[in-house]
Amino acid sequence: MANKSMAAKSAEAAEPQPPKSRSSPVSVPRPPRAADDGGFDRLIYERVRLGIMSALATNDELTFNELKALFDVSDGNLGAHARKLEEAGYVACTKSFQARRPKSCYRITQIGRKALLRYLEHIEAVIKATRRS
Repeated sequence: MANKSMAAKSAEAAEPQPPKSRSSPVSVPRPPRAADDGGFDRLIYERVRLGIMSALATNDELTFNELKALFDVSDGNLGAHARKLEEAGYVACTKSFQARRPKSCYRITQIGRKALLRYLEHIEAVIKATRRS
């Protein structure tokens, strides 16, 4: 008898439920695209990389230690993120020595600045679409 009631419960659970009333999804308009634009840049999306790009966009140059202090990350973590941005051509790194200690200075490149602006335009479009709905 217990098996029968469980089977009945299973049959009831398997019945399709009427759809909940939901509004249709809102399309987010895309900003105008450049010929070389591949869409949303996932490389910049990550928190530390977005922070690095934003900090370098507002400063001429920042050292590794300045970036590390800004984002409270480990040497390895910051180094890995900075390397990814450097490999993409978004930042340039110059290495030197100061009082026998290595010093790495980072600057945003023109390619990096354009990529950051495209990313910000995309985020602004998402925010505007969200506010309208």
